[in-house]
This record gives sequence, structure tokens and C-alpha cells, in this order.
Amino acid sequence: MKKTLPLLLLVLWLASCKNQQKKFVVQPRDTTITVSNAYSDLFFDSTAMEQFLVKEAVSDSLADRMRSFYNSRNYQYAWFDSTGIAEYVPSFLNAQSQYISYSGDSSVYSPFLQQLQDSVTADSSLYKVPASDRLKTELQLTQNFFRYAAKAYQGDGSINAQDLGWFIPRKKINLTALLDSMITSKDGDLAAHAPVNRQYNLLKEQLLKYYALEKQGAWDSIAIDQKFYKTGDHSPAIRRIKDRLTLTGDLRTTDTTDVFDTTLQTAVRRFQHRYGLKEDGAIGSSLMKELNRPISERIRQLLINMERIRWTPADLPADYLLVNIPAYKLFVYQGGKLDWSMNVVVGTTAHNTVIFRGDMKYIVFSPYWNVPPSIIKNEIAPAMKRNPNYLARKNMEWNGGAVRQKPGPGNSLGLVKFLFPNSYNIYLHDTPSKSLFGETNRAFSHGCIRLAEPKRLAEYLLRNDSAWTTEKITAAMNAGKEKYVTLKPTIPVFIGYFTAWVDSDGELNFRDDIYGHDKKLAEKMFAVRK
Repeated sequence: MKKTLPLLLLVLWLASCKNQQKKFVVQPRDTTITVSNAYSDLFFDSTAMEQFLVKEAVSDSLADRMRSFYNSRNYQYAWFDSTGIAEYVPSFLNAQSQYISYSGDSSVYSPFLQQLQDSVTADSSLYKVPASDRLKTELQLTQNFFRYAAKAYQGDGSINAQDLGWFIPRKKINLTALLDSMITSKDGDLAAHAPVNRQYNLLKEQLLKYYALEKQGAWDSIAIDQKFYKTGDHSPAIRRIKDRLTLTGDLRTTDTTDVFDTTLQTAVRRFQHRYGLKEDGAIGSSLMKELNRPISERIRQLLINMERIRWTPADLPADYLLVNIPAYKLFVYQGGKLDWSMNVVVGTTAHNTVIFRGDMKYIVFSPYWNVPPSIIKNEIAPAMKRNPNYLARKNMEWNGGAVRQKPGPGNSLGLVKFLFPNSYNIYLHDTPSKSLFGETNRAFSHGCIRLAEPKRLAEYLLRNDSAWTTEKITAAMNAGKEKYVTLKPTIPVFIGYFTAWVDSDGELNFRDDIYGHDKKLAEKMFAVRK
């Protein structure tokens, strides 16, 4: 069954973007816009806005954004026309209120605009704004739109993603163009113009479900009376486990009995699949650990991953490779859809695989392994002291003052590697240690990513080159002589970190925070929201 991180998930078409802050350029005033050619005859004096910016102590960057926006309109009202307040105002205010509610982020809350929302009468959808408050309402709406859109669509600007180990350039949005798009659209629907990845809204739907479950108060810890349950067992705990799996959506029939039957076994396997556990259909310690995690912890996990997805682009390239580190999976996308996936081994907690973006450029058949200096110092040098024949036994040799391992079946990189040049020296490769792919947790490498099906990936990447048949690929992998093949065109590769996502079957997945990145992001996010 295919799973996907349509992100992502994940994820991330920012090939030309560099993680540098550029000074915002204020657009010059467009004096060609006048009462005679504007859609509304409502204009205001620029000095009134300057007074507002001072009184409200608006930050320099936001003040410049507002100046630029109104300069481009020659200070024509954006949120009002001759008939009153515009039809898209309720859409924006509702979207902002919903964001505050589900995110817990009150930094964009405006008491003045809340009063505007509260002014809606029970029998009318019209907002009542006295003429004396019109300009203040106009400027408050613009100020809050920019604050809200930056937070909701780009993520918390006070959080430095690189400090949290995220080296994929964060998404940039032209907020002024977004506001213009909403204003000029006929539908006035902000949600239709929201520049967020589809995965964001999928996770938001799940978040709202978990909030509802939290309110029910039915998520206490389940005590068990034995270490292991299998089909045919009876226990009061089994009935409670059934109740919990009904809440999570894994058990899809009503069952109040205390027997472990085949229907429960199917539900258990479904739960194990969603949580990356061994899918044996039995109830043991690993499953109970996940079932008993507080629901507040799951809610935070959803909020953390929604924040990461705000950093990623709304649209992804048609073809790309995505490694989700906590999932221990490589996902291959073609034509915008998941084509297939494979298990991978990633870096240990001491040797984290880096989160970044690259472009797959080379396939290297029968590769040498150029041993990193740290491994030479910490592992190979001590081994050579113990055994002078260590290099020969490992099919290694000195090469210009460094050590490399010769091509062959015992090579640590296996029979093929895949290069997307980067400063982190991270790449994908085969491995002679195949048994590790059967493990549930696969964080065993020094940082590079080992592939369970390297030949399949080579065949996929060379599928449009008739010269590279399956037979020729097999021969090159076993030739014992290193051979580089340049890919044309290159293909984007994204190394991401998502511990919660919704897959292509609409199922919510959770994984462990193996590197502690969730914990660090939580400290930043929720400290701000206290």
C-alpha cells in the first residue's frame, strides 16, 4: 500500500532561493490612480496613516510594507468601498480567529478587530462600522492581515530554522501580492488564495479532531495485566484498548467485548503501520507506549509539524525524491504523485543526517569509499594499531594521504552511490549490511543514507536513457571499476524531518522525534505563546 508525504509533506521547491534576508523595498506612490479611474471613490491622506503607525508603534518592517501597499494604491481604501465594508472582510477575520484558536498563537489578536466581529448582529451578516472609525478599521485590517499572513503562511519569523538543524531555505511569500489577490478576486475567499502546502490543511483537520477528543476527556492511561496480548486472549484491558483504537479510527466497528479477536488484530496492525511499529498484529510494550502518550503531546506534535510545513512551499516539483528521516523512508515522486518508496537507514543520534535540499546529479557505479577523516581517526587508526593488516583485510588502501576502500561487494557504500553535491558530504548509497533494513528503528549510519533497493533507484533515474538497460546497470554495479554517470536533467532531493503527516490514504502518521528536533522547536514555539 503506497504512502505519501505530499509535502512535505515535505516538500520544498526552493532551488534558487538563498537563506538571506533582503531589505524590503517600498514601492513608489502610483499617482495615476485617481477617483475617476479607481473602483472606489474612497481615498485617505497618507499623513493619517503615518500618525497611525506612530500611535500603534508599528515595527519598521511592517510600516514599510503598509506604506508600499498604500503607495501602490495611491491611498485608496482596500477594505471599504462606497457601499461599506468589503465582502472579504468576514472571510479574513474568521480565518484569523480560527488560526488563533487552533494554533494557540494570540500574537495576532486585535481587541479592536474583535469588537468589529462582535458587532455582527444575530440577524445580519453586515459589520457595522461608523464613519468615524472607518480609517482606523481600514489600517487595523491591513496591519493585521500582514501580521496574520506572515505567521499563518510563512511561520514564526522569530524562529531561526537553521538553529534547529533545518537547512532548507524557508518559503518566502509576497504578502502584498497575496493581499492584492484577495482584494481583486471575485470570490473574496481568503482560504482559496492561502499559499500553504496541502499537507498543512490535512494536518489541521486532524488537529481539530484531536482537540475534540481532548475535550471528551477519554484519553487516560490504560493499565495492562500482562506484557503481551494475542488473538484469543481475554482481559478488561483489551476492552479499553478497543475503546482507544475506536477513538483513533483504527477499530472501525463497535465492540465492547474483552476478547482479542481478528477484527482487533486488523485494527492493531493499522495502528502499528501508522506509527511505524512492527506490524505483527500483537499488543505489546511498544504499542502500549504509543497508545498511552497523553493527547496533549500529540496535539503539540501536530502543531510542531504544521509549523515546519509553513516553512515549505505550497507547490512542489513534478519529480523529486524525499527522504523523511523519522519515517526511515525514501519517497519517489513522479508527475506530482508518489510512485514508490523504500526503507532507508539514516544517521545515528550522534551523527545526525542533515536536513537540506540538493539536486541529484551523478550515479556512481562500483564506487570507491573515501573514508572521512573523523572515521580514520576514531575507528580505522585504532584498528590498524591492533592489526597491521587491517587495511588489506577491509580491501582498503592509502590514496594521497587519505584512506579509501576499493570497489567490490564488501565496500561500505555497496555497489552504487547517488550524489547530489552538498557541503554536508551527505549522499545516498547501497550497503552490504542488508539486515538493518528489517529493523523498525533504522538510525545506524554516520549521516549518509543507505538504501534498501539501490538498483531500483538507479533504474528509475535512468529510465529515460535507452542505453542503460537493467542488464547494463547490473553489470556496472558489479564491474569492480568506478564509473560516473551524469543525470540529465538533475532531480531535486529533499531531506526532511516530519514526525506527523497525513498519507495518501488519508491516515494520520506519527513517528518518534529521533534527533530531538521537535523538542527544540517546541521550546521556541510554546515559550512565545505562554
